[in-house]
Amino acid sequence: MKGNPKLPFVIAVAFVVAVVTALVLWSRAPDYRVLYSNLSDRDGGAIITALQQANVPYKFADAGGAILVPSNQVHETRLKLAAMGLPKGGSVGFELMDNQKFGISQFAEQVNYQRALEGELQRTIESINAVRGARVHLAIPKPSVFVRDKEAPSASVFVDLYPGRVLDEGQVQAITRMVSSGVPDMSAKNVTIVDQDGNLLTQPASASGLDASQLKYVQQVEQNTQKRIDAILAPIFGAGNARSQVSADIDFSRLEQTSENYGPNGSPQQSAIRSQQTSTSTELAQSGASGVPGALSNTPPQPASAPIVAGNGANAPQTTPVSDRKDQTTNYELDKTIRHLEQPMGSVKRLSVAVVVNYQPVADAKGHVTMQPLPPAKLAQIEQLVKDAMGYDEKRGDSVNVVNSAFSTVTDPNADLPWWRQPDILEMAKDAAKWLGIAAAAAALYFMFVRPAMRRAFPPPEPAAPALAAPEDPVALDGLPAPDQSEAADPMLLGFENEKHRHERNLDYARTIARQDPKIVATVVKNWVSDER
Repeated sequence: MKGNPKLPFVIAVAFVVAVVTALVLWSRAPDYRVLYSNLSDRDGGAIITALQQANVPYKFADAGGAILVPSNQVHETRLKLAAMGLPKGGSVGFELMDNQKFGISQFAEQVNYQRALEGELQRTIESINAVRGARVHLAIPKPSVFVRDKEAPSASVFVDLYPGRVLDEGQVQAITRMVSSGVPDMSAKNVTIVDQDGNLLTQPASASGLDASQLKYVQQVEQNTQKRIDAILAPIFGAGNARSQVSADIDFSRLEQTSENYGPNGSPQQSAIRSQQTSTSTELAQSGASGVPGALSNTPPQPASAPIVAGNGANAPQTTPVSDRKDQTTNYELDKTIRHLEQPMGSVKRLSVAVVVNYQPVADAKGHVTMQPLPPAKLAQIEQLVKDAMGYDEKRGDSVNVVNSAFSTVTDPNADLPWWRQPDILEMAKDAAKWLGIAAAAAALYFMFVRPAMRRAFPPPEPAAPALAAPEDPVALDGLPAPDQSEAADPMLLGFENEKHRHERNLDYARTIARQDPKIVATVVKNWVSDER
């Protein structure tokens, strides 16, 4: 470099050019984004083949768990792969039914339908945030025309959850309802859900036949009723002087009933007319044929040649009185009642309440307090209050039992002890003493063994003497006699003197020499001046 002064400049220019070139190449490099992640090996291989055929650059990330493509081609590539049916996700849905072969058997068609149904349910379950993967197995029995041979279908669901994620009870119930609703004639109790750790997420029904949600509802009804009873008794007797327990019988069956009742016939004046019809007829009766029977009587008469004179009425037709007939039909509205009853699930069938009340304190004339039972009238009032608070219904068969009894007066034996003798305080003191003992032992070991050993292994450096300070063993300066060796060589004095004391001692020694022999001091000063020149 000394021979060629331009070499450092050339190296600096080359370094700047290399840095600028690297920055330009880095800025022009495409930004890669995630195309798909958590793919199966089959889907990953198919996607890589499709990317190679489409000349789309790609990279791997997360140890091969994700496929990256340039950010400006992510959406376009996803659309192209979706048109090719990728990724398949390891399951097939109803697209399996699109490529049915001609002449396929009924059994093969049923198997394909079951596979497609399992795949669709699997995809739906995997769309839940906490679920990483899922498998669905359906057991659909062969339909039978006989009712006694009919079997109910069932389903088994396996869910693979993300680390640190769990499915709450509501999500498990949602998956159960979804699977049971997606398969014809499947009941929710025939659906079993298991996670990747082998935990059964769908708890079986209890011995009473109630599932977890129904048991929770029963507990809520009992707790709410108990809170209402305690809230009305606490201000009267004080906290802890009244206890209550509630047992609820809940009907979870659904009932729909329609009834049509007809009332008895009432008087016409009180009944409404629905329709009325009236018909009237009048008849005029005449006598029958008269005269001599024979052909003459049946022969028509000849034209008359003389005026006709009316007879005396013996042969004239005879008339009867007029006959009138009147018919009237009246239809009245029927007293009909149509009743449609729909009873929802979760109605209360019966409530049983038990209440125990403590004796009340009574003070005598001297101020002594004794516990005495409540009078019957007050117990009756308490019972009525409890009935009103619980919503007592005699038709429903509810029962209330109020008992007045003295509560146990056994107290905590440690309640009267001073605070420093309380078991909790003593336990805390023991723990603190244990840790303090450990700390004291550690400090003793450090100061007795560790610290001396460290000092011996790593001695502190001795401070350097200043320029004006005299040496440890004073020697005679140029032309000056040395101090008393017996005084200077004393190891005790030298060991306890600090730098300040040594400096003052040297000054005193110089003053003493100057007083005793001024010529020597003058000679030394002349020599110093000569050396400086």
